[in-house]
Amino acid sequence: MGDLKVIGKRIPKKDAPLKTTGAAVYIQDMKVPGMLYGRILYSKYPHAKIVKIDTSKAEALPGVKVVLTGADVPNNFKFGFIKDNPPLKTGKVLSTRDEVAAVAAISPEIAEEALDLINIEYEELPGIFDPLEAMKEGAAMVHEEFKSNVLKMPWKFVAGDVEAAKKASAFIAEDTFSTQWVTHCCLGTSGCIASLDINNNLTMYSNTQIPSLAQNDFLEALKVFGFKNKRVRVIQCVIGGGFGSKLDTYAYEYIAILLALKARKPVKIVFSREDEFLATSPRQCTITKISQGCDKDGRLTFREMEMILDNGAYTSWGATTPSVMMVPISSLYKVPNIFYRAKCVYTNNTYSQAFRGYGNPQATFAIESNLDQLAEKAGIDPLEIRRINANEPGEVTPQNFKITSCGMKECIDEVVNRLDWKNKSGKHNGRGVGMASLIHVGGAARVYKSDGCGTIIKVDDNGKVDVITGSSEIGQGSETIISQIVAEVLGMSIDDINVINNDTDVCPWDVGAHASRTTFVAGNSALGAAQKIKTQIMEIAAKNLGESPEALEMKDGIIFSVKDKEKNISLGKVLRKVHYTLGGRMLVAEHFYDPPNENFDQNFKGNLSVAYAYGAHGVEVEVDKETGQVKILNYIAAHDVGKALNPMLLEGQIYGGGLMGIGYALGEKMIWDKGYLKNGTFLDYKMPTVQDAPPVQAVIVETDEQAGPFGAKGIGEPGLVPTAPAIANAIYDAVGVRIKDLPITPEKVLAALKEKEKGNP
Repeated sequence: MGDLKVIGKRIPKKDAPLKTTGAAVYIQDMKVPGMLYGRILYSKYPHAKIVKIDTSKAEALPGVKVVLTGADVPNNFKFGFIKDNPPLKTGKVLSTRDEVAAVAAISPEIAEEALDLINIEYEELPGIFDPLEAMKEGAAMVHEEFKSNVLKMPWKFVAGDVEAAKKASAFIAEDTFSTQWVTHCCLGTSGCIASLDINNNLTMYSNTQIPSLAQNDFLEALKVFGFKNKRVRVIQCVIGGGFGSKLDTYAYEYIAILLALKARKPVKIVFSREDEFLATSPRQCTITKISQGCDKDGRLTFREMEMILDNGAYTSWGATTPSVMMVPISSLYKVPNIFYRAKCVYTNNTYSQAFRGYGNPQATFAIESNLDQLAEKAGIDPLEIRRINANEPGEVTPQNFKITSCGMKECIDEVVNRLDWKNKSGKHNGRGVGMASLIHVGGAARVYKSDGCGTIIKVDDNGKVDVITGSSEIGQGSETIISQIVAEVLGMSIDDINVINNDTDVCPWDVGAHASRTTFVAGNSALGAAQKIKTQIMEIAAKNLGESPEALEMKDGIIFSVKDKEKNISLGKVLRKVHYTLGGRMLVAEHFYDPPNENFDQNFKGNLSVAYAYGAHGVEVEVDKETGQVKILNYIAAHDVGKALNPMLLEGQIYGGGLMGIGYALGEKMIWDKGYLKNGTFLDYKMPTVQDAPPVQAVIVETDEQAGPFGAKGIGEPGLVPTAPAIANAIYDAVGVRIKDLPITPEKVLAALKEKEKGNP
């Protein structure tokens, strides 16, 4: 790659000063003239008929401008992945997060008071809260019109002959694992402002992760509401955390639009922390039955998995996670024979949304825990069974993933060496070590018809650069990475690069911040645009210097001859020469990068991502046999990132992902009791804080992905994927008990230890 000046450097985030000084403008800070405040009333019951709604007292309250119920939603509008969710409910409620009424008032306090004045008469109905019960013959239907509680989605993948492989296997391990609901815990809660102009064109101020897709959703809603041929503009506020929670459009956004239409004034809805827990969608809980086999030498022969997911009362993008679960199921390690089937089941629980890792953590928990069980049956070190079966460059997996760069073995070796594995494993003395590996999409993931991102670059007369990108900054540092890429190509300082990324009226199209795609896709898009603008600049400079463009270089705002550096011209002078002349022009370039990945075919085969990210996590724990408490003594997170464009930001992603994974493994759980959330505040929800953070070593393994910008791959999601199984495996190594139901609480560990003392497995 030559002598890189900006790429690979530890450059602080460009938005850090705004955030650390409090100057960043979040949705909570936004105000527009004439704005009203909206609030939503949620259902009292998880399943009930709505007999009567009386809003007269709320409407009479001074300061209240609009009160809406489901009767005010035009044309039976519904949203969601399969359009099964009305923004305000009529007839029946199906969960306690169901929106039944909404108000807009001149202050938040009056809006809140108005909710208390709405009188709703319900007829409570029996609910169904267990997906296994919901699947039984004769079970009550959550949605009667669908005739089944099981979503009609063909989540099934088959490769090879699993039954024949079972017969040929020397060793087989099978078990059942389960995972819990967890919520994203974004420090910035959800919110929006819906504002309509005199012509009913809509501007939405929002902290969405998908501005282009949300723009389309809101445009379709306007059409249903009776306003055709209108414009929608989405302006992103600074986002205080996403993690997938804002990857879909929600009822509160459509309610804000409806309130604004009725009030003829802008309406702001911002969630309280309690709203955020109740009415944003968590990572879905799963039940996984798994069986894996190997031959006498430890080579994997088959993997069979069946999963049941609690879909909740409605269908959002959480119901599509079985497709991403296939990534590790089909392609983590070399496994020739695969059978996988998943069922998403309607219940009267909350519905689920995308969450960092997008189903991969649930699947990998089962795979990597069960792999240790298989290694024990085969009498093989868990380390060795992973080395034997590790993925390699050039491999084509059963799902037709084309593996290009792959540092899986290197990541495993980093974990082994840094944990002193050979001297610490297998002792069962209260201290133990465990590991788990991962595969994840690292070069985008084609789940829509387009997986692309657009970039426009313009250069002003003084050599300052505006990069107008479709990509979203949600805290991951995309502005900084894009600035580094453009600065490197143009030979400029990162301070000369300004990134604009928050307005659909200005920015090109992008599919959104998800699938660890921003560095790879938006980075390649910015790279292409920067190369085009550089070509324009060099062609103009060449004419001024009497040189060929190939003989010129640009550095620190100076364009010079490679042969004679005294022969040079400033970038600003070049730009002014081309602008301030008869028939002059400004320098602008655009590039749209749509990666050459593939949508799955009808058998769920296809090269989903251009590149794949790999990693291995290793953990050393100490388990108190008297209390069941688990203490993490050392945590190693080794990740194959392609090329590290900014090691400091990469380490931040790994640290954050690891701590999020530790919370998932050891404590976090949304407690839903027959449809009611029992721990909907940070006081009761056990999210780890910085004081709970163990010693973490973030290890960067570089493999130089040829298709990535300057060799980079995506890293946003992988940081938490293998955490839970690595910890579970370490606990087993420490005290000989395996916890198969997340989270791994002291109570579960202690109960397992007592069963072990009784001689029960």
